Amino acid sequence: MNNRRAFLKNTAVLSGALLLSKSSFSFNNILIERKISEVGLQLFTIREALTKDVKSSIKNVSSIGYKHVETFYGYAKGAGEPKFWGLTVKELKTLLNDNQLKTYSGHYQLNDFLTKGNGEDSALKYQIEIAATLGQKYLIVPIPPLTIWDKMKAEDFQYMASQLNKAAEIAKKSGIKIGYHNHFWEFRTLADGNKGYDILLKETDPKLVSFEMDLFWVKKSGIKPEDYFAKYPHRFPMWHVKDMDKNNTAVITGGALDQKPSMEILKGISYAEVGSGNINYAEIFKHQEESGLQHIFVEQDVITKDPFVSIKESFDYVKNSLLK
Repeated sequence: MNNRRAFLKNTAVLSGALLLSKSSFSFNNILIERKISEVGLQLFTIREALTKDVKSSIKNVSSIGYKHVETFYGYAKGAGEPKFWGLTVKELKTLLNDNQLKTYSGHYQLNDFLTKGNGEDSALKYQIEIAATLGQKYLIVPIPPLTIWDKMKAEDFQYMASQLNKAAEIAKKSGIKIGYHNHFWEFRTLADGNKGYDILLKETDPKLVSFEMDLFWVKKSGIKPEDYFAKYPHRFPMWHVKDMDKNNTAVITGGALDQKPSMEILKGISYAEVGSGNINYAEIFKHQEESGLQHIFVEQDVITKDPFVSIKESFDYVKNSLLK
C-alpha cells in the first residue's frame, strides 16, 4: 500500500511539474524534454517546381512527410489579388489544408521600409494581411535591402532594428510576429568593430522581434550558433537547416572578405543535402531549449539533383537522426 501511495504521489508531482515546465523537467534523474517533432520546408528550395506545377509539388512535399511549409515572396503585387504561383492567398491556404500542411511562417520583402530615408510601410501592411490570411504566426524579413548589401554601416543596422520594432508593433494587431533571417552580411565586422547581427539583437525588443537563424550562413561565416544561443537565449524560435558542401567549407567573412562584393562571394557557395555535408547538426540540436526553438525548416538554395529526391534525403536525415 505504501509503495502504491508513493507511486501515486510521485506521479502527481511529475505531472504537475510537466504542466509548469516549458521545455524540460528532471525527476529522480529522469530527464523528460519537449523537443521539435515536425519538419518543415522552406518552399524556396523547390521554387522551379512550384512554378511549373504548384499542386503536385505541394502534394509531393506532404507525401514525403513534411508537416509545414514556409512561404517566400513569390506572389505578384499589382492589379487584383496577390498570388503565389498562380494561386490566390485563399487558394494556397486551401491547397495546404487539403495536403495536411500548416504554414507558421513566411518570408516577405521590406526593402523600402528598412532603407534609411524611406521607411515606407505600405508593403508591410499589405504583406501582414497576406500572412494573416494564410494563418501564419511570423512575418520574416529574409534579407537586408538589396541596394545597401555591400555598404552597410552600423547606422543602417540600427535603423533596421528601429524599423523592425515599429513593424512588430503594427503586426501584433493582426496576431503576427516580426522576425529576421540572416545571411552573411550581418557577420561582417563593421568600422566600429561590431557585427550587424549583434546590433539587430541588442536593439530590437525581445518581446516583439524574433530571429530565424539560418545555421548554414552562421557556420559559413565562421561562427558557432551555440555562442549566439548562449548570449541571446530564447531569441531564435526558428532555424533554417541546410548543409555545407564538404569540398567547399571556406569561411566567407572576416578581414578583406568583408570588403569583397557580395555577388562574387555568392557565386562561390555550394550546398549539400542535410546530413551529407560538413555541419555537425547533432551537436547544434542539443541546444534547442537555449535557442527557444519552435520550428525548423529544411532549405537548400541550389540543388544538383531531382528536387524531390533532395528534399526527401534531407527530411529522412532530420527526422531519423536529429529528431529521434
